[in-house]
Amino acid sequence: MKETGAGVGAIAGERRQLINVAYRLLGSLAEAEDAVQEAYARWYALPSSRRDEVRSPGAWLTTVTGRICLDVLGSARARRERYVGAWLPEPVPDHAEWGRGGDEGPADPADQVVLDESVTMAFLVVLESMTPAERVAFVLHDVFRYPFTEVADVLGRTPSACKQLAASARRRVRGPAAPVPGVGQAEAVRRVKEAWESKDIATLVDLLDPAAVMTADGGGLVGTVLRPVEGGARIAQYMVAIADKALGLELLERSVNGVPGLVARRDGTVMTVASFELADDGRVARIWVVRNPEKLRPWLRDG
Repeated sequence: MKETGAGVGAIAGERRQLINVAYRLLGSLAEAEDAVQEAYARWYALPSSRRDEVRSPGAWLTTVTGRICLDVLGSARARRERYVGAWLPEPVPDHAEWGRGGDEGPADPADQVVLDESVTMAFLVVLESMTPAERVAFVLHDVFRYPFTEVADVLGRTPSACKQLAASARRRVRGPAAPVPGVGQAEAVRRVKEAWESKDIATLVDLLDPAAVMTADGGGLVGTVLRPVEGGARIAQYMVAIADKALGLELLERSVNGVPGLVARRDGTVMTVASFELADDGRVARIWVVRNPEKLRPWLRDG
């Protein structure tokens, strides 16, 4: 982990890295921000003499943030069992595509998330299948390249045990860490948008993999399907049925977690954010739809 001085500026400068670690560990910007704030609170609660003894404040903060996230992950499973419908990670906008106005307040955590292959919705959903210890070991070592000796400090296990946890987690990931699609995904998303807007079921069916799955997250706060919709034909029919009811809804092509996706907006307010994963033949295999307004707060300050 990076060595830093113990000055206030150097300590504050660790926040971006900590937010990136915590978001990948938790899949929630709000929870990531809370974890990082708690880590800073614990740092400043130390006696000044104790802080002066810390050789690398950045390493200390990362270790504490990791432990906090591990505790959150442990309790999250029980909370998500009570969650209404499917739980999906919070989508992150590309701040270059959305105006931030004249707000001079604290930086939004979404602005500090580095949008790379480790935050695509497809990758975050895979992370959700891991145990808390697997996820921490995998993210810290495979994504952020921290050595297992330092991962061991977070998990309270031996480096050898952490190595085994990361290997177990790695087996859950299909192939390399979900490369960010390029022009092919953008074109596929554009064609889905056009077919949805024209209510063209036949074209939508052609664009969707026959075994495609659509998962929606409304959190019980807005209307949406509570279980995944399976099959390209069923998804196409569902999308057209929604289009019939979506008066005044504007569809926009936007980056979602660094990958081409769609945003639905009504009267300037973002109502839905959709992420896509393509099959090898270029058809859409997975659609993740986030409608829970509590998960769309980073999208509200649009340009």
